Amino acid sequence: MAIEHVFLPVLLGDEMNAYGMARAFYEAYGVKPLALNHTNMEKIQQSDLWTFREIPRLHIEERFVTALKAIAEEFRDKKLLLLACDEFYVKRIVEHKEELAENFLVPYVDATLAHQLLTRESMYELCAQFGFQYPATHVCTVNDYEDYNMPFDYPVVIKPMNMTKYANCIFPGKKKVYIAYDKDEKDSILRAIYKESAYRDDLMIQQYIPGEDANMRVVNAYIGQDGKAKLLAVGNPILEEHSPEGIGRYVAIMTTYHQELMDNVKLFLEAIQFQGFATFDMKYDDRDGQYKLLSIELHNELSNYYVTASGFNLMQYVANDYVRGSKQQLTYVRNKHLWTIVPNGVLFKYVQNEQLVMEAKSLIRQGMATDSIFNYKDMNAKRWLNVTLDNLSFYRSYKKYFNNKGMSNT
Repeated sequence: MAIEHVFLPVLLGDEMNAYGMARAFYEAYGVKPLALNHTNMEKIQQSDLWTFREIPRLHIEERFVTALKAIAEEFRDKKLLLLACDEFYVKRIVEHKEELAENFLVPYVDATLAHQLLTRESMYELCAQFGFQYPATHVCTVNDYEDYNMPFDYPVVIKPMNMTKYANCIFPGKKKVYIAYDKDEKDSILRAIYKESAYRDDLMIQQYIPGEDANMRVVNAYIGQDGKAKLLAVGNPILEEHSPEGIGRYVAIMTTYHQELMDNVKLFLEAIQFQGFATFDMKYDDRDGQYKLLSIELHNELSNYYVTASGFNLMQYVANDYVRGSKQQLTYVRNKHLWTIVPNGVLFKYVQNEQLVMEAKSLIRQGMATDSIFNYKDMNAKRWLNVTLDNLSFYRSYKKYFNNKGMSNT
């Protein structure tokens, strides 16, 4: 029996991330994943690559396992591969991994290790033992923000540490991430968050690493059930989003090859007995020539499709591991490819490094470029209209928000 007839991916959370994963599953096996509880983004919901379903109150703790077990009962004739597309659902899955594993294939570590990696302070402490460098970081709380003294020089990055709660807050001037270039800016940001919104969790204050978007690196890894690395790839983000709600999100990545970064990630993940997907965000610091680790995510982000577009389907690795039980050798991705979700006109105008613009144009001419959202094989009339309108909105957004100060540490 073909694999597409015996297993079903179940995707929870962020719809933009889920789309790239659904596309990868469909391209590898012809299987259409079941996507649960994504927001009303028409260009995504109109896709023919998945089945969309709204599960009332799935995000509620008491409802989560019960609702998923009902899904498992409905599709009891299939092997169900459960995948989170954002941090909220990663945490939900690992907290209930033992219960969920009765009905689903769950490619995640246990809750203790997941919590250690998803908590910024403990993650940095653990990674430092393996030689990773990271920016100076401090935590500010609602109790001390008015008397908060900077432990390092400006500029600094300010970011909520509980993005789930912060996402529900509405107040003037709200951004996903802030950069403060002096004390007045820092004080103004802290007051806006703690006095004008309902957010009461901690804030991360981090020394800003100067440099353009192209100084970023993202390392994607898949570690098998046997604890051994199966796939490692390095992407060079050449452009990030600059709007307040999307600041720091990658919109264009060029695959690159960096043996040392991949070796370091492999050594680290195997040593801590990791399993599943991991995404490492880093930024090159011109001041000391070091790559500084900013974050580790346990879910695949929107940009993960750059790996699949390069010829190494990320979803195929997890399905072959958990569904087929295939033995897979370690692969370091070397293929050059350009991944993007913005129009070429935006890319060519706002990428600040002229050499990278030339490389991007060359890859496009050679047919070695992929827009993971503008997918010609998944394009009915309504979806085409919505994707086109969204692409046009990028021109307005970059004209309004782009500046040459560089992006935040994300």
